[in-house]
Amino acid sequence: MFNDIGPLELVTLIVLAVLVFGPDKLPKVIQDVTRTIRKIRDFSESAKQDIRQELGPEFKDFEFEDLNPKTFIRKQMDNDDLGLREIRSGFDLKKEMAEVTDAVHGRGGDSPSSSSAGTAGSADGRVDMTKKPEAPAADNRPPFDADAT
Repeated sequence: MFNDIGPLELVTLIVLAVLVFGPDKLPKVIQDVTRTIRKIRDFSESAKQDIRQELGPEFKDFEFEDLNPKTFIRKQMDNDDLGLREIRSGFDLKKEMAEVTDAVHGRGGDSPSSSSAGTAGSADGRVDMTKKPEAPAADNRPPFDADAT
């Protein structure tokens, strides 16, 4: 619970508690705090047991920590019933991004954009974005629907 509290911070908290509550009231305050923490833990454990009983016998090995998304994913990666390791090993993000970049820039030899880029672009295969697109022929326009407007 308090894994990130260092020794200096702990000493500071103790000194602050002695100054705020005084040395004579401090033991009673510590007892009250520990009793309250114990009651909260007991309450949460009984609530967990009630939920497990209500879920039925199929969920008797259910752990509430499994509801944490990180824990769930870690368990599924270890389990590998879904074949996630094969998918993960077969997917190379850098390679996929390089292929997409090459396709966008028209550098790919087998992509359809590189074959049409030579007619609409410059000699090196790049598309000239400063040219205006050609106007479509008059007979290729979609029909006008007066009721739709």
